[in-house]
Amino acid sequence: MDTVTKTSGFSIAKWFDFKGNKTNLKTEIIAGFTTFATMAYMVAVVPGMLSKGGIPFDSAFTVTIFMTVITTIAMALYTNRPFVLGPGLGSVAIFSYTLLGNDVPLSIAAGIVFISGVLFMLVSFLGVRDFVVRIIPQSVKVSVGVGIGLFIALLGFKQAGIVVANARKNVLVFGDLATMEVLLAIVGFFLVLFFTSRNIKGGIIISVLIITLVSIPLGITSVPDHLFQMPGSMDGMMFELDVIGALSPVYLPFLLAFFIPDFFSTLGALLGLGSQAGYLDKDGNLPGIEKNFHVDSTATTVGALFACPVLTTYLESAAGVESGGRTGFTALVTAACFTLILFLAPLAAMTPTAATAPVLMYIGIIMMGSMRKVNYDDVCEYLPAFVCVAVSIFSFNAGNGIAAAMLVYAFLKLATGRYKEDHWSIYLIASSMIYYFYIVSAH
Repeated sequence: MDTVTKTSGFSIAKWFDFKGNKTNLKTEIIAGFTTFATMAYMVAVVPGMLSKGGIPFDSAFTVTIFMTVITTIAMALYTNRPFVLGPGLGSVAIFSYTLLGNDVPLSIAAGIVFISGVLFMLVSFLGVRDFVVRIIPQSVKVSVGVGIGLFIALLGFKQAGIVVANARKNVLVFGDLATMEVLLAIVGFFLVLFFTSRNIKGGIIISVLIITLVSIPLGITSVPDHLFQMPGSMDGMMFELDVIGALSPVYLPFLLAFFIPDFFSTLGALLGLGSQAGYLDKDGNLPGIEKNFHVDSTATTVGALFACPVLTTYLESAAGVESGGRTGFTALVTAACFTLILFLAPLAAMTPTAATAPVLMYIGIIMMGSMRKVNYDDVCEYLPAFVCVAVSIFSFNAGNGIAAAMLVYAFLKLATGRYKEDHWSIYLIASSMIYYFYIVSAH
């Protein structure tokens, strides 16, 4: 055993430079398992969300795991960083509920993601990252994620049955809080709060498992006839791509809804994780960040070929970093864990909504934290930010929120005579938003 470990450890250690990164095989393996435990909730949540848009659960499950594994392996080998990728919940929500849920064909929805990925690749490979950071208004950078976060949270509350639509009053009201499904979802939410507030590794997946197990004797879910099965077919999702149709101006806000959060959340995640791992230089920059952007942007583009929503670097990678993971081998261990899960679709399918809805509620709420970055002393910043969040949640459409925010931002800059502070492309985008609202109102 020692000989095998020494031999394999030597080759692995040399390949991933364990010595240079001050780590070892045991630490990297533990870190990989820790990252997996922290983000394993998504194997039930993401396919469940996609199935709400009409995609068969088995197919959605296979694509989710397959793309997570492939892109994480690419990140591990190309960058030698312990970062794991997966479908971002914000993009999954827009993809499934806003696009597919409003009868937008799967091919066009995938086409929008593909264009977003290509745009991200151009920014990444052409080295114009700083230019994009500069031209996108700070208020929009921040509020897009917050608007999508509240959108996700509302989805969770609705799926849990905590809030329902009152047709007579035309408002959202509390559902029947006495039903067992709703009570379980509320308990699940407090379990998530408890585990995360106590910084317990894998707390979210633990809460999902507890609610799922409790749901079995209550008849809310049932144990499947078999625990293992071959991965579901991806035939209905592979190469379903209509790029030409996705280029319609009416889909521009959704392109921005995919691109802006992906770009800036990736940038924030990489710098945050890099700081935690001790990768940053004296100027606060992450050496080799271009490679990370190359993988992240390419992952989104390739994922679109399988009708997978935007793939992004998961902040849950921080759990592995906290456990000592410093190289790509940590990410490889996490990918290996997800590969094994690929054959456990029946277990994921038995997870009830009462167990997954609290996750959406929690993730959506914590996304509001970035609002602290808004400059509340500048009307050109805080008003567009508020409009983006408010319109996203009130219209139940994150694309509407972005379109409205861009319009308000451009108008305020013109009204205050500060139009020279921004790149001319901002006003071009804002003008196209007028056409977007015209098309939307015509329907």
